[in-house]
Amino acid sequence: MSVLIDPLWLTAVFLVAIRLGPLFVMAPVLGTSDIPVRVRVFLTLAFATALVTATGIEGIPPPASTGALLAAAASELVIGIAMVFGVFAAFGAFLFGGRLLDIQIGFGIANVFDPATRAQGPLLGTALNLLAIAVFFAVDGHHMLVRGIAYSLSRFPPGRTLADLQPGAVVEQFGVVFAYGLMIVAPAVIVLLLLDVGLAIAARTMPQMNIFIVAMPLKVVVGVLMLALSMQYLAPALQRVFESIGTYWQKLLH
Repeated sequence: MSVLIDPLWLTAVFLVAIRLGPLFVMAPVLGTSDIPVRVRVFLTLAFATALVTATGIEGIPPPASTGALLAAAASELVIGIAMVFGVFAAFGAFLFGGRLLDIQIGFGIANVFDPATRAQGPLLGTALNLLAIAVFFAVDGHHMLVRGIAYSLSRFPPGRTLADLQPGAVVEQFGVVFAYGLMIVAPAVIVLLLLDVGLAIAARTMPQMNIFIVAMPLKVVVGVLMLALSMQYLAPALQRVFESIGTYWQKLLH
């Protein structure tokens, strides 16, 4: 008994899997380096099969040749990379905000090992990034990613040309890293800035005092304390950062 598989359905699964590949390989949330490559490939194919079956993608033109199929696969790969950039920018805001605090406090002279990326990163930036990943899964952010991927398939089905993408959305998403990164740590940054001004005045009026020795522990205590106190007001900021992923995908695939 032979099982016939629709070539158009198989082509759709292949192209959708190519689009999903960057999400399972590079995204800070799902692209953990400890996951074996075979497992990632299996998850990508299974997820692509489920999405194609559930969404019922139609209207995908059959590839005229192998070259046309490879060109369509290359386009889907570019779309996937462009989509995963939105996730990178959202979580990059936490690393950028932590880097700002590290420089102001004095932690910038040391880096820590990030277990998620297996690379060195800023001390407070790594802590904020791990907190963001935990909160992301706690608020069902991965469900939001699934809905966003399904939206991308309905709004930008496989087979469309890259000319239909909106490159301006990619440029605009760069601002998310800096704007939201500063917003997350704004209370601590402002207090540390005022503390620097006060220490500068003290150094001018009391030159006999070693400001460097006094400032280091004082800035560590004040910076970490302000960051801890601001955590209770961080929920709206986290929500805006995570929502920026969906907003970016809507603009990109408009």
